[in-house]
Amino acid sequence: MWCLELLLPLLLIINDARCQWNVWVPRDISAMTNSCVVIPCTFMYPSGIRPYRGTHGIWYFGQPYPQLFPPVVFKSRTDVVHESYKGRTKLLGDLNQRNCTLLINNIGAEHSGKYYFRADLGGANMYTYPDFSELKVLDQPNIDVPEEIVSDVSLELTCYAPDNCPEMTPEIQWMYIDYLPDPEISSDFLEDGNTAVLSSTLTFTPRPMHNGQLLGCRVYYPNTTLVYERLISLDIKYSPRSVWVNVSSEVMEGSSVMLHCEVDSNPPSRISWMFGDQELLWDTASNVSLSLDDVTPAQEGIYTCYGDNGYGTMNTSLYLAVNYPPREPVVNDSMTILDGSTLALHCSTQGSPAPTLTWLKDGELVGTITADELSVLEIVEITPQGDGQYRCLAENEHGRASSSFNITVEYAPVLLEESKCTVVREGVQCVCIATGNPEPTIEFYLPDVNVTINETDGRYNFYTHTDGHTSTGMIKLREKGERVDNGGPAVNVPLQLLFNTYGRESVQLELQQEKKYMMAVIVGTIGGVAVIAFIIAAVRYVGHNNKKENGTPRQDVVLENPALYYSAVKKDKQNLRKKVLKTELLGSKFNSILEETTGEDGDYQPVGSLAGLERQELNYAALEFIGARSREGASGRGDDDSNYTEIKAK
Repeated sequence: MWCLELLLPLLLIINDARCQWNVWVPRDISAMTNSCVVIPCTFMYPSGIRPYRGTHGIWYFGQPYPQLFPPVVFKSRTDVVHESYKGRTKLLGDLNQRNCTLLINNIGAEHSGKYYFRADLGGANMYTYPDFSELKVLDQPNIDVPEEIVSDVSLELTCYAPDNCPEMTPEIQWMYIDYLPDPEISSDFLEDGNTAVLSSTLTFTPRPMHNGQLLGCRVYYPNTTLVYERLISLDIKYSPRSVWVNVSSEVMEGSSVMLHCEVDSNPPSRISWMFGDQELLWDTASNVSLSLDDVTPAQEGIYTCYGDNGYGTMNTSLYLAVNYPPREPVVNDSMTILDGSTLALHCSTQGSPAPTLTWLKDGELVGTITADELSVLEIVEITPQGDGQYRCLAENEHGRASSSFNITVEYAPVLLEESKCTVVREGVQCVCIATGNPEPTIEFYLPDVNVTINETDGRYNFYTHTDGHTSTGMIKLREKGERVDNGGPAVNVPLQLLFNTYGRESVQLELQQEKKYMMAVIVGTIGGVAVIAFIIAAVRYVGHNNKKENGTPRQDVVLENPALYYSAVKKDKQNLRKKVLKTELLGSKFNSILEETTGEDGDYQPVGSLAGLERQELNYAALEFIGARSREGASGRGDDDSNYTEIKAK
C-alpha cells in the first residue's frame, strides 16, 4: 500500500514536468524573398529544473529529432550551422528569459519550411518541442480574389504583404486600375500572434468589358531595390451581352449556305439554332455554325440563335430568302360561256422575288401587269371576240413559266355584211355568211314555191361550208322567165334562215346587180355580133370566089324549084373550114380575155335573149341554086360584085 502511496506523488511530479515543457511559436509566418523574417518564440520548462551552465538553444529545419540529423539553423553554444544559414541567422531573444525569437536575413525560397526549437538546459535536460513554425517565403504578394466575380456586382480585391521584418516596412500599390469605374482603395494592418500583415483593398463594380483585364498588386520596400508584383486576370461572369449572326441574305434554290452565330458571354453559353419551333443544332461554345445544303423554298424564313449560360439568355434572328424562278401558274380550267357573261380569270404562282404576272390573249397583251403572286383578270360582258386562248405568264429575274387555257364563247347567229344576192349569168346567186357558236345552220326558203332548201335537199344547186364558227351557204337559182328592167332574169329572192342553239334569225336580202355580170352581158353581146358578122363575110367571100372560077357572069336568078339543096363545096370546102376554125379560135381567145376581166368561167354563156341557147355544133355549107333564072324587078341591086337573090321556101 505504501508503495502505491509513494508512486502516486511521483506520477504527479512527472505529469507536472511534462506540462511545463512548452513552446509558443507562430504556426505560419511569411516573408518576401531577399528580405528578412523574425520568428517570435517563447519556451517553458519545468520549474524544478535548474539550468546547468546556462540555458542554450538550437533551431532545427525540417525535423525535430537530432538523431535524424536535421539541418541546424542556429546553435547558441557554437557557430556551427548548416551551410545555407551561415551568416543569415541571429537569435534576438534572451534564452535565459525563455525568449527564443529567431531572425533570418536574406531569405530565399529554399528556406521555406518547418522550424523547430530545442532547449538545452545542461546535462540530460534537453528537450525538442514538437510545435513548429512554418515559414513561407514569397516571391510575389498574395491577392485575395473571390471565387466568383459577377458583372455589375461590387467587387473587393485585397492584396497582402507580410510585415515581419523589423528592418524594412513594405508598401502596397495597385496597378492597371485606370480603366476601372470609380475604384476605391483602403489599407489595413493586421497583427496576429506577433506576426504582421499589411493589406490593401481595391473596391469597384466590374462590367463585362472588364472580363479578362489585368490587375496588379505591387509590394516594395522603400529605400531598397526590393519590388514584388502580382498580376491577375479578371474572370467576370456575365450573361450573354451580344449575339452576332449573319446579316439576312438571299440564296438561290439548290445552293448551300452557312449561318454563323457568335455569343459574347462568360462562361460560354449553350448556343442553339432554331427554325420556328424546331431546334436544328446546339453546342456549348462561343460560336456555332449551321450548314444548310441544297436549300429549298421551304427553308426560307426566320432563323434564330439563342445563347444561355445560366446568368441570362439572349437571341438574335436573321431572315434567309431563297430565290427561285416562278412555278407553273395555276389558272382556270378551259371553259365554255355564253356571250354577255361576266367572269374573273385567276392566275396564281410562287417565285422569289415575287414574279410579275401578265395576261395574254392569243399572244396579245390584255389587262395590266401585276407584280404579285396572284392576278385576277375580270372580263365584263364578254363578246364573241373574247373567244380564244388565254395565257398567264409569270416572270422574275431567275426565269419564267406560263399556263394556258381556252375560253369558248357561245352566241346566237350573226349575219355578216358579205352576205348578198347578186345577178350572175346563170340567174341569181345568193351567198349567206353567218357566224355563231355553235356554228349556225343556214337554210334558204323559197316563198313562191313554199320550199325550204338545206344541205339535205339535193334538188337544188345548194352549197354550204363551215370554217370554225363561220358558216357559208350559197344557192344558185336559174330562171328563164321574164326579164326585169335592168336586163336580168325575173326571180324571187329566197328568204335566208340562220339558227343555232341560242337563236334563230330570218333575213331577206336585196337583189344586187353585179358589175362584172353587166360587163359580161355587154362584152358578150358585142362579141356575139362580131362573130356573126365575120361568118357572113366569110360566106360572101367564098361565094364570090366561086363565081370567078366558073367564069360566068353573076345574075339574079329565081329558083325554079323552091326546094333548097345543100351540097358540099368541092373546091373551097377546106378553105372555108379553115376560116371558120380561125373564127372559133378568135372566139376562144375572146372568152379567155373575158374570164380574166370578169372572173367568170371562160366557157361563158350568153344571158338575156341568148340565155336559152345551148352550145351546138356549127355546120357550114354553100348554097347552089338549080334552074335559077333572072327575075325582073328583083329587089336589092348592089354594086357590080353583089347579087341579091330572093329565096322562098316551098
